[in-house]
Amino acid sequence: MSVPAKGLIPVLSAANFVIGMGAFMVVGLLNPLADDLAISTASAGWMMTSYALAYAIFSPILVSVTGQIGRRRVLATGLCIFALGCALCAIAPNPALVFGGRVIAAAGAGMFTPVAAAVAAGLSAPEGRAKALATVFFGMTLAQVFGVPVGGFIAYTFGWRSAFILVALLTLPFIWLVWTRVPTGLHFQPVKLADLAKILRNGPVMLAVLFTTSFLSAIYVVFTYLSPLLTETMGYERNGITIALLFYGAGAVAGNILGGIVSDRIGAYRTLLGLAVAQVCVMPLFSFLPFSQPLVFALLLFWPICGWSFMAAQQVRLLSIAPEAASVVLSLNAAALYGGAALGGTIGGVILTGYGLTALGVSGGLAALVAVVHMVISGRVSGR
Repeated sequence: MSVPAKGLIPVLSAANFVIGMGAFMVVGLLNPLADDLAISTASAGWMMTSYALAYAIFSPILVSVTGQIGRRRVLATGLCIFALGCALCAIAPNPALVFGGRVIAAAGAGMFTPVAAAVAAGLSAPEGRAKALATVFFGMTLAQVFGVPVGGFIAYTFGWRSAFILVALLTLPFIWLVWTRVPTGLHFQPVKLADLAKILRNGPVMLAVLFTTSFLSAIYVVFTYLSPLLTETMGYERNGITIALLFYGAGAVAGNILGGIVSDRIGAYRTLLGLAVAQVCVMPLFSFLPFSQPLVFALLLFWPICGWSFMAAQQVRLLSIAPEAASVVLSLNAAALYGGAALGGTIGGVILTGYGLTALGVSGGLAALVAVVHMVISGRVSGR
């Protein structure tokens, strides 16, 4: 084990912030993007769905096939591909090329983020590994607080293409920082395609992994279309959407912190089951908008606390079920996260087209009920 180069962990965390901003800021700019490209809101929602689906498919494969390549090269290449995808979105003259740019960006992010976590863990002493991982992923969480609202604000003020240009430009210095701070020729035990195939054939483990998909798909039924929903029901434009997303991001950060605390006290299974039940109760409220502004902001704070508390508990549960295949399982869990975003966005688009924006809340609640059943079955199969 090597010692991390000075400032490497913060660099990886900051790079994850930029990637998280590029991935999720679409939620805040659906309206200007749809208007400019002359497409429906449901079609614009595929900007999030296509990214999530591409990440879920490509990330485990790309991490596996690049397992024999030095980590520095993989990280830098991933960032280059991500920046290229964002730049293509910024200059694309039609929706098809924007979708293509999103897929390219997702492939780059799918190379970078899991490998960044492996580098942080591999270069840290065992007693500092959890802290290093938390620091690396904190950048992604922080993107929910600042990156997504800032991206939306820029899109409403200067045009949605400006938001993608900003993300592409912000990525460039991190290519150099990664290249100069990650040790040359750094290798760890690679994840092979055979390892992936073995876990994919393990029914109880995959049932547990796919809870991430069922849980997050329920959330993304509403979250993908949160901006147009608040515009239609609350009359929010640029400033209102920005503030709403700030509240959501603050709740996401609080949830990340609280999830680990609650899981330590009552166990991962009970935590996850309780959070799924909470989503069943909370999400239908979005079908009854408008509310008073304080009540809306309280809802936007409480909802992500219940949602993003699941991550720590889910990772703990997966590691307890398959400790011998930790790296593979966590990689698949990251893919399942984006798979949930893709599935939820797709379901939301169908509901939006058929029944309108106000039907999304009830639909999300029903999807969360599926997650409750999923967790109960998974708990029985794996003995919790």
